[in-house]
Amino acid sequence: MLDLDHIEKYKENNRIEAKKAAGGLPKSLWETYSAFANTLGGIILLGVEELPGHVLHPVELPDPEGLVREFWERVNDPKQVSINLLSDKNVRIEEAEGKRIVVIEVPRAQRIYKPVYIGGDPVNGSYRRNGEGDYHCTPEELRAMYRDAGIQTQDMKLLEELSPDALCTESIRSYRQRMGLVRPGHVWESLGDREFLIKLGALGMTASGSLHPTAAGLLMFGYEYDILREYPLYFLDYREITDSESRWTDRIVSSSGDWSGNVYDFYFRVYNRLRQELSRRFQLEGGLDAEDSPVMAALREALANCLINADYYGSRGVVVVRTPEKISMANPGNFRIDLAEARSGGLSDPRNAALMRMFDLINIGERAGSGIPSIYTAWTEQGCAEPRIFQCIEPDRTVLELPLVSVEGCEKGMLRYELKPQPGAAASVREGGDIKFYMSPEEKRELIIAYLTDHVSAGSAELSELLGLKASRTRDYLSKMVEDGILVCSGANKNRRYRLRS
Repeated sequence: MLDLDHIEKYKENNRIEAKKAAGGLPKSLWETYSAFANTLGGIILLGVEELPGHVLHPVELPDPEGLVREFWERVNDPKQVSINLLSDKNVRIEEAEGKRIVVIEVPRAQRIYKPVYIGGDPVNGSYRRNGEGDYHCTPEELRAMYRDAGIQTQDMKLLEELSPDALCTESIRSYRQRMGLVRPGHVWESLGDREFLIKLGALGMTASGSLHPTAAGLLMFGYEYDILREYPLYFLDYREITDSESRWTDRIVSSSGDWSGNVYDFYFRVYNRLRQELSRRFQLEGGLDAEDSPVMAALREALANCLINADYYGSRGVVVVRTPEKISMANPGNFRIDLAEARSGGLSDPRNAALMRMFDLINIGERAGSGIPSIYTAWTEQGCAEPRIFQCIEPDRTVLELPLVSVEGCEKGMLRYELKPQPGAAASVREGGDIKFYMSPEEKRELIIAYLTDHVSAGSAELSELLGLKASRTRDYLSKMVEDGILVCSGANKNRRYRLRS
């Protein structure tokens, strides 16, 4: 992942930790191991120090082989760390600037192994990574990891304190009508509501024969005031912001009291608003019906993903915002698989599998793991800037941004980017009136390296936005970095991705 021939171009960040280790394995190494495993993964460099100015510099290690032997002994000791996530290829001795250092690649732990903790104590020995430092996991973060570690997803829970009356009959009627349209003649069509909801997984029965909603049934069809009994922090929010002078011009919230407040009704209220906007913005070729267009399918997929993968026990709720420049969808909880795997497709690990099944039965959502790639493809084929996904911590949130302007529009200043000025940098004005700060070619290369250290890969449009340059100029920088052996690329044309050479 790192180019050790140019180690001075790196600095400690969310994915890199440098330790001198001159006196043996430092105690803080295990805190970083836990932190990387519980966050996004990362690389620990032993025999490297960070100099003033945040420049990494290798030092002389007296016995790198001894450090590796000691590391393997301790990482396999359950008293030291709860699980060993590494194989031989993850720990190796490399050369940097003529000095031998130890490189330890810590992968992101699968959810079933989290939290990864040290000292035999998950409460006091679990860490996460934020920026350049490791911090103790909060109680809420620990609870979220334990919830996600379960074999059954959290929405399969049977809520024995609630009765079937907690479900909104109007929402159920609407759902059954939609299912009848997309799946005519389905074997459940003739069932009564009670039997239908049991088959759907919205109701379940105890050993004594009493009937109660499942968590998925409550979220999908419940009334907001009943949903809050199980999910105290539950909140759904949609905002339309048409100018910078107002907080919003229209809003839909689950707590308004004039509608059910459940996930099913929220989905269609928001989708219908966004569909009107996208139909106006995107001219469909060949008279294609808006509902059949790839961009509408991508919109449905994105909104369903946001609702299906939300951790409804988490804080801040689901928030969807439409501005003239973009649609932003944010939900509590991070991805349960690596972002790069989600982007490439083929894997699916929804946080709420029963909720996903309910959406799938009305032809909403993609169960084969190709949902995220289809969103990227449909969006870029419209000539828009590439979608962006962010994962945030404290609290955990996932944010998907769907730009509503073209890549060319971005270059002309339709979107505004905040670039931190380098010391002594001169400000200049580009077309469209935006102010940017001049960066030397070397600074641009460093910014690309830093970004690809935190992100496994990126497309040229994403890096164009990062640098504030036209796409053609950015591709020139990327091509030169490929020639210099710093980057490798895969894919062609709009699907080309860049990453740091391993």
